[in-house]
Order: sequence, then structure tokens, then C-alpha cells
Amino acid sequence: MSAKQEPAAHSGPEPSGASRGVSGLRERARHAVRTRVWRLRLFGLLAVQAGIAAALAWFVGYQFLDNPAPVLAPTTAVGIVAASMGSRLRRTVELLVGVVLGLAVGDSLMPLFGIGAWQTGVVVVLAIIVAVLLKGGGSLLTQAGGTAVLIATLEPPVRELSVPRFVDAAVGGLAGLVVGLVVVPIHPQRTIRRLAEPVLDPAVAAMHALATALRVRNLGEAQRSLDTLRELSPRLTALDDGLNAAQEVVRLAPLRWRDRTSLAYYTRAVRNLERSLHGCRSIARRLTKALRDDEPIPEEFPAAIDLLAASVQSLRCAIRSRDEPREARQQILAAVDLVGRAQGEVVPDLTRPHTHRMGYSGLIAAGEFRMTADDLLIASGLDIDEAAVLVRRTVDREEWV
Repeated sequence: MSAKQEPAAHSGPEPSGASRGVSGLRERARHAVRTRVWRLRLFGLLAVQAGIAAALAWFVGYQFLDNPAPVLAPTTAVGIVAASMGSRLRRTVELLVGVVLGLAVGDSLMPLFGIGAWQTGVVVVLAIIVAVLLKGGGSLLTQAGGTAVLIATLEPPVRELSVPRFVDAAVGGLAGLVVGLVVVPIHPQRTIRRLAEPVLDPAVAAMHALATALRVRNLGEAQRSLDTLRELSPRLTALDDGLNAAQEVVRLAPLRWRDRTSLAYYTRAVRNLERSLHGCRSIARRLTKALRDDEPIPEEFPAAIDLLAASVQSLRCAIRSRDEPREARQQILAAVDLVGRAQGEVVPDLTRPHTHRMGYSGLIAAGEFRMTADDLLIASGLDIDEAAVLVRRTVDREEWV
């Protein structure tokens, strides 16, 4: 069957358009509910942290700094807590530097030009330009501009207030750090697991769907699987931020120091799982191109993809329970063996011609498959050299049969 042909319609009465529409609405509603529940589980603690940090920052500023309206303290505290899915210390420095820039520019210009619409715009532009010249990140730019707005619109242009406002912001930054790292720190492993769920589950489903599409040579379904894997990029970024946050917590939070060893194990596994998912996307892209070009795809290749997807699930369960992932390794190596069979036997005599069972894109996909298998073996706890040797032995055993 050509790659551009669709599989034959299955027999039986087709559901009506209204039934399909109602079913689709129900599925979208269930997906929306599941997504919101997942986000609440993941970010609910951040809401508690933000509330405690804001209250603490306001209390300290009001009671101990004699500030009747410590606006910057709770504002900065909430900003620090919101940066918990990343580097809190770096974000704290950026926020405080941004506050200093906003204060400096605002307090320097507002006494000269007064308060008004165009004055506010000029102050914000200059504050952000200074932040850019200092090679500041997004947080520094945002805080510099935001602080400049506060100085230009909410505060009188009095130079003597600049130091108390900076202290106000510093108190907020420290309150956010104390709450996030000492009072109510995140649970590192639990946070990573919750961030990994929306990455691994769709990726495994997409790989199984790709294998099915290859068996029936359904180009449309293969493309949809590839699109699903591509759409995981923002979730992978969130997972990276979560890993950074978890590493910072176990390094700085006394309540989480005991989790350092287990988190190191988690981090190594998740980093290599991430690399393997990038490899899965490359495999899907090449095999979709093979279908589009009507290249042959032997039946062993879809079976290998199914086995590789199953190994991700097995590895995930083993990592969670801290068991030896023997089953996952066996599945990975069996998948590599199937890809070798799909590629075809190599003739020992290099002077004799060798006819591959796959086309150009398929052969590239086979190479990507072996690299992905290598990443998964490393994620299972093997070192780089040991994983490479296992893949090489499996390939050599198949090639010289």
C-alpha cells in the first residue's frame, strides 16, 4: 500500500456526526479537568508559599522597618516564590538588581521632569535600556521597568526614600527565599514526578501510535504522532526548570538535605530520558519522511518502536521504585536487535554488494534509534561506556550472522 493511502475503512455502522461531536466534547472536558487537577497538585504549594511569603514580608517591613506601606516587600517576595520552578538565587539577584535600577533611574529623573504620562514612559524606557546594557535576563528587565513605574506613579519624587525602598525590596527577596527554602520547601522527587507525567505519558502513546501508523502505512497518523512529540518541547522546558529547582532545594533547604543522594539518581535518569525523547522525535521525523517518499519499512521496525516505548514505561516504574531495571534493559536491547534485522544483514566481504531493506530515511532512523537506545540504557543506571558496549555487541551480533 502506498504511503499516501489510508487504511481501508472498518466494517460496521459509522457513528453519526452528532454522536462523534458529543463524544469529542466529553473527551475534551475530561482532558481539561485532568489538566487543571494536575496543575493544582503541582502549583498548589506555590500558592501557599506565595501567601506566607507576602504576609511575612509585609509584617517585617511594617513592624521592624517602620514602613507604613511596604509595597515592594510583598511584591518582591511573591516574585521570588514564583521563580521556584527555576533558580531562586539567580532570580533573587536579578529582582534586587532590577529594583536598584528602577529606583536609581526613577529617583534621578522624576525630580527633574515631574510626574506624568510621558515622564513615566521615558523612565521605563531608560530603566530597561540600562538593564539591557548590563546583560540582564527577563526578570531583571521586568523588575527594572516595573519598579520604575512604581517610582514614577505611586511615590513622590523624594530622593531620601530610595534607600528604604531598596531595603523594602531586599526584605521581600529574603522572605521569599526563607519561605521557599526553609519554611515550606517543595518535595524534590514528587515535583519531578509530577512534571514528568505530562511528558512521558504522551510520548509513549505517540510512539505506539507511530508504530501502528507504520504498519498500515498511514502517513496522516504518523504525522500526528510526530506533531505530538514536537508539542512536548514546552513541557520538557518545565521539567528542566523543575530539576533545577529541586537541585537548589536539596542544596540549600535543611529539611531536604537527606534527599541529595536520591535526587542525584533521579536527575541522572531524567536527563537521559529527556535526551531519549529528543531522539524519539528524530526517529518519528525520519520515518514520516520515509512514508512520504514511499520507502519500504520492514515489519521489524514498528515492533522495535513498540518495544522501545514499552521500555520507557518499564524504566519509569523501576526508577520510581528504585529497583534494578533489568526488564527495561532487555526490552531496549531487543528493540536494537529488531532494528538491525529491519536494516538487513551486512555481508562480511566488503567487495560484495549489500542491499538494504530500508531506504535513505529509514537507515538514518535506524542510526537515531541506536543513539536513543544508548540514552535509555544510561538512564537505567549504566555508565556511558557500558551502554555503548551493550548496543555495539547487539548490533555486531546481528550484522555478522
